[in-house]
Parts: sequence; structure tokens; C-alpha cells
Amino acid sequence: MALIVQKYGGTSVGTPERMRSVARRVANFRAQGHRVVVVVSAMSGETNRLIELARAVAPSPRTRELDVVVSTGEQVSIGLLCMALDDLGVPARSYTGAQVRILTDSTHTRARILDIDAAPIRKDLDAGGVVVVAGFQGVDAHGNITTLGRGGSDTTAVALAAALEADECQIYTDVDGVYTADPRVVPEARKLDAVRFEEMLELASLGSKVLQIRAVEFAAKYKVKLRVLSSFEEDPGEGTFITVEESSNMERPVISGIAFVRDEAKLTLTGVPDRPGIAYQILGPIADAGIDVGMIIQNAPRDGSTDLSFTVARADLARAVKVLEGVQAHVGARSIESDDTMCKVSVVGVGMRSHPGVAAKMFRTLAEEGINIQMITSSEIRISVAIEEKHLERAVRALHKAYGLDVAAE
Repeated sequence: MALIVQKYGGTSVGTPERMRSVARRVANFRAQGHRVVVVVSAMSGETNRLIELARAVAPSPRTRELDVVVSTGEQVSIGLLCMALDDLGVPARSYTGAQVRILTDSTHTRARILDIDAAPIRKDLDAGGVVVVAGFQGVDAHGNITTLGRGGSDTTAVALAAALEADECQIYTDVDGVYTADPRVVPEARKLDAVRFEEMLELASLGSKVLQIRAVEFAAKYKVKLRVLSSFEEDPGEGTFITVEESSNMERPVISGIAFVRDEAKLTLTGVPDRPGIAYQILGPIADAGIDVGMIIQNAPRDGSTDLSFTVARADLARAVKVLEGVQAHVGARSIESDDTMCKVSVVGVGMRSHPGVAAKMFRTLAEEGINIQMITSSEIRISVAIEEKHLERAVRALHKAYGLDVAAE
């Protein structure tokens, strides 16, 4: 008998029939003798509806009150799933984040989990029931409702699995695992039987939408066994197992996957004085404005000045330009240039640590496709390039083929 935490996303519980389907799956696991804790998201589209409703009332609502509103989506889901389980004769009890006491910090709309009181859950499990917990939400030390940000239900599930010392955390979604590339872009993409946490962290941070990056970080830190499966298949199989350790039957490709981010923009400050601290004077205000910076490149100085380029999400471009306009005169930069036609394509794999030529193959492949690389960054297990978005799909397909990802590893 195993203790399993299962998480179901918004599409998995998006209709009454889907909700009943989840209930049947949970009931089957319980019938097999397993103890089950279920974490659910709001029904598909509900969080967006609640945000739009809030902004229709107040264009810039206070984040504390916004959390109060958007957290209700998960409260509906847990109540409905418990009703569906009860209808199947399975005793079930729902808990909001506050009732479980998922303690978070006080950063509304993107809070971080600090602690979980697992005692009430253990008590219900020992009594033979199924526990259904609202994902995406918690409560701070002052009793204020908080939310964890987009994809936060993944983090809730992993955190509960860690607190309960669960045998496995299963993330059920609308895909049946982690693929070598997005199958909508690369029809030949293959599902991976297993992937290492460090690779999954890179893939999640570089555009893969299968798992929230904070959930992967949490799972790696607390060594939670994590598995991604499809909730839309009667028999989801083994899905993709995400692990710290390398198993003997694990695939060993040089590259595990190709990830991409479409909506990127590039900003360049030209004629920046080449002196210590200049990068901080430029990027510090960008960070203070809450804008995440992706790739950063500073050209070699000439005649005492240089150019500094960096990427941001396209949605943040206008704000970033406004910040730079305030910085330009202060640092003595010549001009601000922007390009909102960029995307980022990355190859990820721990195998590149011991295999030379990975970067060269990427650059040669893109050159053969006539695709110009505008920026490059790398880590031990990842190489990312910025290119024009119009070339994205062709680049991803070409790289997928070049690295042999359409062929199963021996």
C-alpha cells in the first residue's frame, strides 16, 4: 500500500464529466489499497474569468483582495470532486489551503510555501478517506489568503508529498509525459520514460509548460518522486518519471529535449561607458521594476564604450523601455534600441558535459537553415540562442532531427 499525492490541472477537471472521470480514477487507486491525497486546480478558464471580473470592478486591484477572489476557483473544484467521490461511495473531505494551513510568506499573488501542517490530512487518511486539497493557495502568518502564482497547484502537490513523505507525486495533465520537443511543433517528438531533475529544471525554465519550475525545484530539494501522466487516457501508462538518480534502464541521449519561448524581445543600450558597475546601473532598475531578464550580452569595449543587450518577455517590453529611458541619461548611453520579433530556442541535456561538439552542431544546423543567431548563452547542460520568431518552428524541427531525438535511444 502506497501513499500517493495526485494533482489534476484545470483541463482535467474542466467539466462535470471530467470531474467524475477524475473521481473514478481516484476511487480505483483507493480500491487497490493506496492512500490518496488529491490536489486540484480551478476548472479550466476559471482563474482567468475571476481575474477579469476583478479588473472589471477595479483596473488595479489590491493584491490581497485579488488573492481572495482568485482562490475561490480551487474551492469550487475541491467541493465538486468530493461530491463526485461521495457519489461513488468513497469517503472524501475537502480542505482549502488555509484549512490545511499551508503556511506561506505574505507576497500576494506569488507567495512561497514555508510550512505545512500535515496532521489533519494524516488523520483523515488513517480513517480510510480520500483527502482533496485546493492547489495554488495558502495562508500567511496573519491569516491572509495567499496564492502561489500561475501553475502553483503543482507546487502545492509537491510540497504536500514532501510533508507527508509520500511514495510518489503524480502530476496529471493534458499530456502523457515530458517530450523531446513540443509535439505540436515537432510531430516526431518522443515521450521520455525518465528525465533528470536538473534537465527538467532547465526545460521548465526555458519554455516547457508541463511543470511549474518551482514545483521541480521543490521536488529536487526534498527528493520527491515525481511522475507526469495524462488524465485523458484510461490507462496512462508510466508517463515520465523525474528523478535525481540515474537508473540503469534510463535513456542516455546527449540531448534530452528542445525547449523554446516565443514571446521574447531584445533591448540594447548603445554607447554605454565601459566602467565598473555600469551593468548594475542598467539592470538594477529593471529588476526593481519586477521585470525578469533572460539573456544578457555585453560587447567588447571600443574607445571606452560598449553596447549592452538583454532579453525580456515581450509583454514587459514597453515597461522596460520606459525604465531604460530613465536610465539612459544617468549612465550616458547613446541610444536605446528594441526588437519585439525575437524568440529563444534551447537544447538541454546532461550528456553535453561529456560530449564535445554539441554547440557546434547547433550552430551548424541553424546556419544550414539560413537562420541567424543574435544572442547565445549556455550552462553546463543547456545552450540557448535568440533568433527571429519567424524561424522558430523550422529551427526546432531541424535541431530535433540533428540531435537524433526522433530516434529512440538504445
